[in-house]
Amino acid sequence: MQERLQKLIANAGIASRRHAEELITAGEVTVNGKVITELGTKADPAKDHIKVRGKLINPAIEKRALVHVLLNKPKGCLSSVSDPEDRPTVLQFLPVSLGRLYPVGRLDFNTEGLLLLTNDGEFTNFITSARNKVQKIYEAKVKGVPTEQAIERLRRGVTLEDGTRTAPAKIKRVYETQTNSWFEIILHEGKNQQIRRMFELIGHSVMKLRRSQIGPLRDDKLKPGTWRKLSEQEVKAITTKSKGGRPAGVASHASSRQ
Repeated sequence: MQERLQKLIANAGIASRRHAEELITAGEVTVNGKVITELGTKADPAKDHIKVRGKLINPAIEKRALVHVLLNKPKGCLSSVSDPEDRPTVLQFLPVSLGRLYPVGRLDFNTEGLLLLTNDGEFTNFITSARNKVQKIYEAKVKGVPTEQAIERLRRGVTLEDGTRTAPAKIKRVYETQTNSWFEIILHEGKNQQIRRMFELIGHSVMKLRRSQIGPLRDDKLKPGTWRKLSEQEVKAITTKSKGGRPAGVASHASSRQ
């Protein structure tokens, strides 16, 4: 059966779908000896010889088992497969036996919490696509006590320092002292360091940030630096669009005040 090349490359575990598109446009992909640079080109791995950078990927497409991992990322590491500055990455917490996996989205260096990694290009594409609106829940410790008026600004959406506009967000004040506040934030988007930048905009820096839930996935027993595979049921649950506001199977979430 013919499928788009970028999907086949992602299914072979060579690269994410986005990176696969870059490989195609850069002329790194051939089908039956012909260089392909047009996105949307289809091929049938049962009939066509598909190569990426001169290496035949048909065997990888045939043998590859899909792996979906949930990692509790600690702070102080990158959500990437490598780093030119040789800083630690999330891959250091996974055994080589899992094969080559790629982070689904990212958490910044000093943010901790749940992160998905997989070799499933379709899964990655679904989770990261804005149209599917997979919600993420974060817990933030903020310096100072923002006014309710300031928080309402963030709920409606604000223009960040680079001119980009954030979508409306659900923000719940969980706890506060005279010097600090704790919030639960629900987002359906993922701009770079978005929550930190949002609170900086209203004059309150984020001291600690943790992602506690991705769609219906939550695991409060998963310790920082540890991981587990998702069950087939969990993969199905997170890639099924909810018909109501909240996805089915979402666990109740308690606040974490640290």
